[in-house]
Amino acid sequence: MNILETIVAHKKKEVALRKLALSSKDLEKSPYFEQHTLSLKESLKAHDSSGIIAEFKRKSPSKGWIHEQANATQVTQGYEQAGAAGLSVLTDVSFFGAKEEDFAEVRKRLTLPMLRKDFMIEEYQILEAKSMGADVILLIAACLSSEVLHQLAKLAHSLGLEVLLEVHSAEELEPNIHEYIDLVGVNNRNLKTFEVDINTSLILASKIPGHIVKISESGLSQIDTLHQLRAAGFEGFLMGENFMKNTVPGDACTAFIKSLKNPKR
Repeated sequence: MNILETIVAHKKKEVALRKLALSSKDLEKSPYFEQHTLSLKESLKAHDSSGIIAEFKRKSPSKGWIHEQANATQVTQGYEQAGAAGLSVLTDVSFFGAKEEDFAEVRKRLTLPMLRKDFMIEEYQILEAKSMGADVILLIAACLSSEVLHQLAKLAHSLGLEVLLEVHSAEELEPNIHEYIDLVGVNNRNLKTFEVDINTSLILASKIPGHIVKISESGLSQIDTLHQLRAAGFEGFLMGENFMKNTVPGDACTAFIKSLKNPKR
């Protein structure tokens, strides 16, 4: 199996155990089910938006540990102060080093739109996301059939969550564009080989409908690259490793956004 297949197989077992520990009805008792969500789409489209979706993750399957001892609250508060338009917080423990309390601790303290970053394969995880206080969920086309993806996206919308569709090719994009998709993220990293190519975003840019916010993901570290992507129509840029590899990720995010908004003449 490739790494994506390995993760999905593990995720199925993980979700089955989580269902035994906490039922869907228990999840629906969360106070977040009664609260309005924040719009990542609106935050990215704001005239003064940095466009940066700053990600908190301690490790990845391709890089191993990036920042093992990082504190989710401290890092994300730094991101908010830096001017990030939104937050992406990993909730996968086994492959990305998340801690069970990460998302909840960040949600209690910050008011930016929050993406629950995980491998979503069942409706139960959508309910989990809502119960955590997520504003956006990620659906990865590479590990879902179009039928299941549509079903999960529809449920997410019914709960007031925005849906970020992640694709790597036109073949993944075209069958999955429908009324329940708010944002499309083009992942420049092939989840099967983990090779990164920014041209993936540039090639797919024109194929994404104009009413959907375009986000480029993975392998982003250069200001010039973001300007190139902006010119191609991208309004959001999901960045994690470039910040997390620093001792103080928030400071790295601050410097990057400052340079992005004030390019040297």
